[in-house]
Amino acid sequence: MNPIMRHFSLETYSELFQQKNFQFWALQFLGWGGWASLFFLRDVYWGQAFERILLLGFDAAVGFLLTTGLRYFYHAIWEKPLAVRIIGILAGSYLVAAIWQPSKNFAQYMFYDDFRAVEEYGYMKAYFGNLLGYSYFLILGWSGLYFGMKFYRLLQEAQQRSVKAESMAHEAQLRMLRYQLNPHFLFNTLNAISTLILEQNTSVANQMVSKLSNFLRYSLDKDPMQKVDLDHEISTMKLYLEIEKVRFEDRLKVEINVTDEAAKALVPSLILQPLVENSIKYAIASRIEGGTITINAKKYAGDLLIEVIDDGPGLGIKPGEVPVFDGVGIVNTRERLAELYGASHSCKFLPSLPHGLQIEIRLPYERL
Repeated sequence: MNPIMRHFSLETYSELFQQKNFQFWALQFLGWGGWASLFFLRDVYWGQAFERILLLGFDAAVGFLLTTGLRYFYHAIWEKPLAVRIIGILAGSYLVAAIWQPSKNFAQYMFYDDFRAVEEYGYMKAYFGNLLGYSYFLILGWSGLYFGMKFYRLLQEAQQRSVKAESMAHEAQLRMLRYQLNPHFLFNTLNAISTLILEQNTSVANQMVSKLSNFLRYSLDKDPMQKVDLDHEISTMKLYLEIEKVRFEDRLKVEINVTDEAAKALVPSLILQPLVENSIKYAIASRIEGGTITINAKKYAGDLLIEVIDDGPGLGIKPGEVPVFDGVGIVNTRERLAELYGASHSCKFLPSLPHGLQIEIRLPYERL
């Protein structure tokens, strides 16, 4: 079979089994078919299989029709109080058994033209005998299975709603964290543009506004839930750096070293921007001579390793120590990574020699 058709067939069967009506009818046919098959095997053992096969088919068909009707009765009492439902199950099972048992007895007498039981016991005992025995408890067992399956399906639906609600909350958290970056970055950039205007440096301010427009259009066009390949993310990062280059000119130096394998890896969109912005704030803006920001990325031991390194004053932290950041960007990035990857990622802050800060992020290596 064609792999696509086989995949389609499996998906189709899976969807069918999730439908309530399909589940009921499948189990109804299998249940009564199994009941008839069980007694057929018994009759094979006693050497009466072909003599009684018509009777078994009749009994199974009547049971099938009666329990199908019982299903609609149970639908009607489903929303009733518990006591009413219990009484309804007992009474409904008894009523069905009271119809099924005589029909079985009558069919047996008619098919085999044997009315000795009627002559010996009379019509009432012959037709309704053992009503509270086998037939009643079989129908009661059917009712128990029906309600058991119904409660199981309700439990599954409740679990699915819970998972969906948790997924929606998780998605909302990620969207909030991702969208939080835009106003944060926008505020900082507009503040820089305002300073340039106050200094009457309108030419540079105009360049920043133009590049800011390009960057925001680029970032807002992307779905915050969608991951992008690192090459795409680096291109976005270059748009941001062009804005900062207008502001800092030769004081800002950038080195980017990304291997071909790493360039194809998937990462959350705008995951680098807050890290580079942090380096610009502490390693470039605060120093007259400026500094260098280095972005490295490679595939390492089956993971994606990304490093953002600056040669600024650093944070004065010891190896393995987690620094406390007051700003939004770094905190936001760490929370996004925790939401997306959980324990499958790491985010470390290390001193860079001879001075500076190294941010090291390790993510599962994924690609399209």
